[in-house]
Amino acid sequence: MTVTALLFASYAEAFGSDRVELALRSGTTVREAVDALRAMPGGAGLPGSPLVAVNLQYATADQRLASGDELAIIPPVAGG
Repeated sequence: MTVTALLFASYAEAFGSDRVELALRSGTTVREAVDALRAMPGGAGLPGSPLVAVNLQYATADQRLASGDELAIIPPVAGG
């Protein structure tokens, strides 16, 4: 199955793109998809458990993905 990972801010800079297409096995979890991203060039800067949304809804690490899902990897936000 194919899932699109959307990357923002420093994550997009590290990957050199704001999106990455992931070819994953059926039934892959959010955690496994993040692990696949971390194994890619530029992925070392991703935390082990980043804030993630699937199809515009916050997701848990054990949520299963489906083909065509959009996985947004949300970086920490600071401000005041």
